[in-house]
Amino acid sequence: MNQLPVTRASELSIDSAPLGHWLIEALWSDQAVGILGGEPKCCKSFLALDLAVSVASGAPCLRRFAVQRTGPVLLFPAEDSLAVVRRRLEGICSAAEVGFQSLAVEVITAPTLRLDAPKDRERLTNTVQALQPRLLILDPLIRLHRLDENDACQIAALLSYLRQLQRAFQVAVLVVHHARKDANSTRPGQALRGSSELHGWGDSNLYMRRRGAQLTLSTEHRAAASQDHIPLQLTQTGSAVALCVANDSSIAEPAPEPSALQRVQQILSGLDQPVTVQQLRKLCGLRTATVCSCLAELAETGVVSRDSRGYQLNPALQSPAVSLSCPIGSQGNGNGKHLP
Repeated sequence: MNQLPVTRASELSIDSAPLGHWLIEALWSDQAVGILGGEPKCCKSFLALDLAVSVASGAPCLRRFAVQRTGPVLLFPAEDSLAVVRRRLEGICSAAEVGFQSLAVEVITAPTLRLDAPKDRERLTNTVQALQPRLLILDPLIRLHRLDENDACQIAALLSYLRQLQRAFQVAVLVVHHARKDANSTRPGQALRGSSELHGWGDSNLYMRRRGAQLTLSTEHRAAASQDHIPLQLTQTGSAVALCVANDSSIAEPAPEPSALQRVQQILSGLDQPVTVQQLRKLCGLRTATVCSCLAELAETGVVSRDSRGYQLNPALQSPAVSLSCPIGSQGNGNGKHLP
């Protein structure tokens, strides 16, 4: 009879369960696959290279997080020139006090690598088999395929290949990927561009965010506690540039994001003439229903008044609560529902 192989739970190998151990303490599980995500210009590649230097050398990542298992690293930098990659690695080695010449980081120098192409998959598989890296870094995902990232079926097939690679060679796989540019108010994993398969795939995920000049790092693990808003800063000593964990006392606490109500009031305070609901929606970057709800609340306290041209802030705050209509159209023409 043709059956699937089974093993009693108590007899499963402990050694084959990589998620119970760390590759880099608190940052990346041993043999984990996952995403290093963030908006453009958030130093994602700098962090990926710092991880590479740490695993290859044993030096703490970001001068803070201990490495539990060391070994060779295989890196494919699809966007940066090889000269830039070398310069950045040298700078990180200098900051970490690691010898660059002996650093066991192997860089794939092929101009392209398409993981949706069987031939390139075979070449990558053969390279991993030959080098037996502890960590494989692919940066960024968008340069590794010609698939529709919003199509779950297409992207799942690519991620399945990387999972197979991880299992076949006990290698951790880190894929650098972009988040949407307007995703600061969204849960980091849900802010990744493309299918939600990308978020669900990761055993360990790292998320970089920038607010003004401040960088923060958040972690997310399938089988361990996560951390939020670890402050990072890009430091330079001579020509050496590297990320490090910022001294908490030297970093001002970021101002909280304004609420929708505050956002509407702030926008209105900067206008010198009435504005329609749809104009206000575009200025605030909020949904029409949200803008209407905020206007209704502001009207109840006399902060907002309305005339035939639209809505405006009442600086005197002396008007009694007014009836406010919020039609979905571009003009407040009185046809919508009137709120007391």
